[in-house]
Amino acid sequence: MGQTLYPIPDKSHSGSYANTSDHNPWKDKINSVLGLGLVNPPAEGRPPGIDWAHQRWSEFYPEEYTVTAQSGVRVNRGFRDQYQTHQYQSDEFKDGGLYHSTFNWDKQPNLSNDFKATTNGIPAQFHPKMPVQQANSLWTFDGTFPPKLLKMRYGYPVLFRHYNALPISPSANSGFGLHTITTHQHNGHNPAESDGYTQAFYFPGQYYDYRWPMILAGHDHVNKKGKDNRAGGPDGNGGIRKVPGDFRETMSSLWFHDHMLDFTAQNVYKGNAASLNLYSSLDRGNEYINDGVNLRFPSGSHLDWGNRDYDVNLILADKAWDKQGQLFFNIFNLDGFLGDRMLVNWQYMPYMDVRARQYRFRLLNASVSRWMKIAVMTEDKDPVPVYMIANDGNIMEHSVFFEKGELPTQAIGERYDIIIDFSQFEPGTKIYLVNLMEHEDGREPESTFSRSKAFSDPFKKGNTCDPAVGKFMEFRVKSYEGIDHSMNPADFVKGKQKMIKRPKFTKTELANARHRSFEFGRSSGTDSAPWTIKTDGGSGFAADPKRLSAAPNIGDVEIWHISGGGGWSHPIHIHFEEGQILSRDGSKPPEWEKWARKDIYRIGDVKDSSREVTVAIRFREFMGSYMEHCHNTQHEDHAQLLRWDIEKPGQTMPIRTPMPTWEGVGYVDSFTLSTYKKGDVDAKKDFNDD
Repeated sequence: MGQTLYPIPDKSHSGSYANTSDHNPWKDKINSVLGLGLVNPPAEGRPPGIDWAHQRWSEFYPEEYTVTAQSGVRVNRGFRDQYQTHQYQSDEFKDGGLYHSTFNWDKQPNLSNDFKATTNGIPAQFHPKMPVQQANSLWTFDGTFPPKLLKMRYGYPVLFRHYNALPISPSANSGFGLHTITTHQHNGHNPAESDGYTQAFYFPGQYYDYRWPMILAGHDHVNKKGKDNRAGGPDGNGGIRKVPGDFRETMSSLWFHDHMLDFTAQNVYKGNAASLNLYSSLDRGNEYINDGVNLRFPSGSHLDWGNRDYDVNLILADKAWDKQGQLFFNIFNLDGFLGDRMLVNWQYMPYMDVRARQYRFRLLNASVSRWMKIAVMTEDKDPVPVYMIANDGNIMEHSVFFEKGELPTQAIGERYDIIIDFSQFEPGTKIYLVNLMEHEDGREPESTFSRSKAFSDPFKKGNTCDPAVGKFMEFRVKSYEGIDHSMNPADFVKGKQKMIKRPKFTKTELANARHRSFEFGRSSGTDSAPWTIKTDGGSGFAADPKRLSAAPNIGDVEIWHISGGGGWSHPIHIHFEEGQILSRDGSKPPEWEKWARKDIYRIGDVKDSSREVTVAIRFREFMGSYMEHCHNTQHEDHAQLLRWDIEKPGQTMPIRTPMPTWEGVGYVDSFTLSTYKKGDVDAKKDFNDD
């Protein structure tokens, strides 16, 4: 991708192993700061040897790569300007376009750069009237604002080299966050060694080579010769690089974030989270190409793929700051931490100019504990209709129309891709995103406001003490002289055309599936680890990366019963494979889930959730250790997380558990629950009885 990569991994099988021959270049400084006597600390923090070698390395050898460093914030110097595919020269990014000037804050006499066609000079501020964030308050990718976005394609394997450039001393953190990290691409179809396992963390001065194959699920069993035009990615020259796999498993809107054991909430909150757009034959980010395969979502047309003129990522998260305006986090609130204000792409009360045409917005709830319910409204408090086209990054079979502009409850980690048509409004009109969902604490949402009450002044007469309720982003409609070539989502609602037909589970697969049950709650928790998971008849356990709770065989179909409630709500995330919701409390799921594949499952009493969710999952292509956990990351860290492995049929011994140290990574033996192979017989019986 034009960046410098050294050392370059060997194509041979030996190149799939972690780099332990080179040494951590910070060794002397680490020894000095921490008083250690490190001799040969490895350069790469990935566990060594065959246990954590890259699976199918030569088959999916990286063709593209990107390099980034996690570090304390600093002023952006425009290093990545040259890697912007639009080069600030196309459509809305060229001179005269909406985005050619990347910084438009008024009355900033200390800033002499006019910020045209560059990010050079952008400071780490949440708002122009707020102070610049200090280096230990905020840890971001490359240490800069704006937040990062990766653009990737099916058929082009990627090496993501992530350097840890955080402070050597764990106390240099402004009160929260840990300087060891592990990176999870949520919810990429990636081998376990590149999934960001919570125990595969690494230290300052080291890097980790994550190899993301960029393949479709079903690669080994469906469309094996790669002849289906619907399965592939744009080749950059107007065509498609076709790949094996099931086009119905195409994903689009992902993100990547830290997954450090016991510190995921603090590290993600502190800046270790970014968006990833995955482009495909079906979703190529070029609305003009009409080849009978491309769905032509709002995007633009200047580039062959990945146009972002009218395709916008919005990272939504609530934050708090101290009296000095520095980012603040309460490490002692184990029920769930809530920020005071809603930020969008790390900006407080932002506005955005939009053309009078259709836009696609990729909404990500990247909060620690806050659930959201978002409405779209005009300045006159009229509803703005929206269409949902993707759920959890997966394009749905049918679009879903929300006439009143009010989206379903969105849990932490969920992604909703929506289309808004601004052509129905005159230039100068202002449109708002409004949060309707109130929290009193991190247990679960308290109530949902009416659109009118949330829009006008939710704090009148003591309606709420939650300052994150209400308007949090403004769109300002500008004239549009071009031609909108994007699809009409109304043509794809139920009863009309299909976007991506959902893959099916056969009756035989479901009848023969192994069943597992996972109950999320307090059960046998302690004061330091109150959140636990009962699984397959167990009494309830806190997190232990050495304990294997479930081990489906590669190729298996399983049915997982996920439950919880009683005054608490949990968004449950299953890594690696998307599932299909079979039922919610025994009933069919709502339309926006019926047409979707999911990786976040909402349980509890909150609106649009249920006490139990029954999910069917198929396990394919790769093996190793993955995770299931609550994505209220304070619950995950204390300690609502479990390990599950994909194994070979007949495997009797679980893979070993890595134990990272400054000097290198060792291994210890793993242990298993008695039910890790057979699952929950009673759950299967009850399911069949129904």
